[in-house]
Amino acid sequence: MTMERPRIRLGSDSAWLELAHTGGDDWRVTADWCSCLRADFTAYLSAGEIADFVARMLSHLRAPSGRRFSAAVTPGRNNPLTLNAEAVQDGFAFFVRLTPNGDDGACHLQMEIDPIDATELRGVFDALRASLVL
Repeated sequence: MTMERPRIRLGSDSAWLELAHTGGDDWRVTADWCSCLRADFTAYLSAGEIADFVARMLSHLRAPSGRRFSAAVTPGRNNPLTLNAEAVQDGFAFFVRLTPNGDDGACHLQMEIDPIDATELRGVFDALRASLVL
């Protein structure tokens, strides 16, 4: 029996972000905007860092305040991904900031992902948490 590696994908066909475990402490961060602009790089993240990120996201999604929030994958200088969420009706739109070289103001990608229903978001983050082996 083959177990699928932990991963999460947010967005639609026109703008999406994926964070996928590729083995050990390696995660693949991929984003695509309208097939015109793409980021694709490896990030070195521990299972604990991913679990903490997922827990922070779920805490915001389980008790939505109707206000915007932000969650970075890691608190340190090597953070490859930050999600800034803006409440929109029953969901959240995301402003994604990718930094392939860590906290680098000169080399980053920012893009917007259209609103996603909060219940759907909780489901995908719950599935990611369940797939993590700590």
